[in-house]
Amino acid sequence: MKKPSAELVKQILERNVADAIPRESLEEQLSSGLKLRVKLGVDPTRPDLHLGHAVVIRALQMFQELGHKVIFIIGDFTAHIGDPSGRSLVRTALSLAETKKNAKTYFQQVGKILDVRKAEIRHNSEWLSKLKLEEILRLNAQFTIARILERDDFQKRIKSGAEVWMHELQYPLAQAYDSVAVKADIEIGGSDQLFNFVVARHLMERWGMKPQDIITYEILPGLDGKEKMSKSLGNYIGITERPSMMFGKTMSIPDDMILPYFRLATDRSAAAVGEIENRLKQGENPRDLKLDLATDIVGLYHGAPAALRARAEFIKVFSKKELPTVMEGAELHEGSYEAAALILALQLAKSKSEARRLIEQGGVEIIPHQGLRRRLADPFQLVGVTDGMVLRVGKTRFVRIRKS
Repeated sequence: MKKPSAELVKQILERNVADAIPRESLEEQLSSGLKLRVKLGVDPTRPDLHLGHAVVIRALQMFQELGHKVIFIIGDFTAHIGDPSGRSLVRTALSLAETKKNAKTYFQQVGKILDVRKAEIRHNSEWLSKLKLEEILRLNAQFTIARILERDDFQKRIKSGAEVWMHELQYPLAQAYDSVAVKADIEIGGSDQLFNFVVARHLMERWGMKPQDIITYEILPGLDGKEKMSKSLGNYIGITERPSMMFGKTMSIPDDMILPYFRLATDRSAAAVGEIENRLKQGENPRDLKLDLATDIVGLYHGAPAALRARAEFIKVFSKKELPTVMEGAELHEGSYEAAALILALQLAKSKSEARRLIEQGGVEIIPHQGLRRRLADPFQLVGVTDGMVLRVGKTRFVRIRKS
């Protein structure tokens, strides 16, 4: 392997990095020219990976391109326990069968970013499911209860009177064992994983191994700009979502998220992001910068031609107020329907209360085959359904009705 320059090592340890521990060891390892084992683990609590996951997977890609051996661990066993990181309440337990089902498409999804032929892709059930009670007790004997309860998530729960469960105390130990199993030189992940990574360093040291170094990255906020991007919160952009959906979701982020998204979710350099910041300060319309941002993001996962088509389609629908070129279709009898019942019949809401809420919030619009658009305001009003009529629900979902 060719030794990287001091400038490149500096960039690796600073671009979007929250923690680099220990900095001196990382600089030495990365400058040595040796092939390192760089580990990233993701728990399949949901079937889809999103842009929040992609921040660290793209960092892993950088190590792969430098010639290091990257290890992507699908945490099918640790997901069965449930990561308490950032949780004010215990996670709902998933069965091992559920975690395996969720993980089925991870290989394909990761392949959008990594060269999976050169990566070491592992499931941590390979080793964790085989541990005997004697081995689990030995693992537990490396830590004190006080040490595990130091983590902020547990401290906050204890102070608020919420429960901390015994199985949750096992999570950092199980994740730490992953590093032992794959002999990691470096572990990378989101900044919320720092405690777990430090536990792994301690375990490796106690068991006579060279402790792994740690790099954590900034967390990408969700579409609301407030919470961490999460499938459970519904504020995510999936990396396999169709280009139009990915584009539309990106356009929906708050204006103050433009710079963080350019930094964390695109390949723009620090200098390029600085130029974008200056353009915002000079009064450029944030919408125009979001168009560039959405084009970059869609291009990363679907290619430049698809990104340009999604951009043109978005401008057509949301600036020129024209109908999408392609939209969903549904069959329905012609006649009059109560507005909320119509939304439910078309399966555009999970419940009648959700349908009512969508209408009351101004999120539903009727577009006749010939005639003016009309936004629904009353969930109980009667809506005349005709062949060819289009229903818009939310900002990006359009359904054309055909008579059955």
